[in-house]
Amino acid sequence: MGNILALCEFNGPTLRSSALANLAFARAAATAHGGEVIALLVGAGAQAASADAAKYAPKVIVVEDAGLAHYLAETYAPIVARLANENGATVVSATATAQGKDLLPRVAALLDAGMASDIASMTAKDTFVRPILSGNALSTVQISTPIVCVTVRQTEFEPATELGSAGAVTTAAAGAIDALGATFDRLDAQKSDRPDLGDAKVVVSGGRGMKTGENFKVLEELADLLGAAMGASRAATDAGMVPADWQVGQTGKIVAPNLYFAVAISGAIQHLAGMKGSKTIVAINKNKDEPIFQVADYGLVAEWEKAIPELISEIKKLKASR
Repeated sequence: MGNILALCEFNGPTLRSSALANLAFARAAATAHGGEVIALLVGAGAQAASADAAKYAPKVIVVEDAGLAHYLAETYAPIVARLANENGATVVSATATAQGKDLLPRVAALLDAGMASDIASMTAKDTFVRPILSGNALSTVQISTPIVCVTVRQTEFEPATELGSAGAVTTAAAGAIDALGATFDRLDAQKSDRPDLGDAKVVVSGGRGMKTGENFKVLEELADLLGAAMGASRAATDAGMVPADWQVGQTGKIVAPNLYFAVAISGAIQHLAGMKGSKTIVAINKNKDEPIFQVADYGLVAEWEKAIPELISEIKKLKASR
């Protein structure tokens, strides 16, 4: 028997939607290991998010300290590893976000634990399936160490639903914080009123076929009408048309919104690996032979210069009639 320590990322007073995928995995793992789910919140503002976390986990541990104001794997990893030991965890999990991918291997090293990264499913308490080769093949990984560390692919797990009653919230001390010589310099981030790309229910993405960064403004208008996040293919970000943090794909962000617009995107394997888990995919491309149409639920063979303004016009009419 063993508990599941699920590291949950948060945004203000609420959990990020990516954390709900991790908690869904944690519940399945708890059943397999005969333990309970423990949600772990670490960092500045963790206490504010604890009430929301308690809706999804029977136990929540909060670690908030002035020394954790900025995320550093060097300071977070020892805390996660210590709490895993103190709470009898046989599995430590996180979502396969940039933070999860950075942190969990370090936690695994401290625990001398085996690691399964970016998993798509669990077939036994110690056996996991993960995509390889840009999602074109699946690899089954069995881990024999007493503690297992796992990063969970958000697109492969349905978000956890709320429990019938709120879980118990406790606090834990951060202990001695040693960054091992690492320092936080600065965070370069673009401020936007749009939803975060990883949490958005609707995403509007553009590709190299948009030709210039200036042309992305028409997609931004569509995104704002739909309350959507903006995304892009690697070709578009590499060309400097849009910021790098818009990139969707194997080497960018993996998303699974309810609705995904792929505009002027060819559908290279690298991009498909980051969005093919979307509930509904709408593709707009002038070339009917592009691979994006093979995964699209709805496809329109047309030039975006004509199709997108017409779509925007119709959405405005619909909004005005309500």
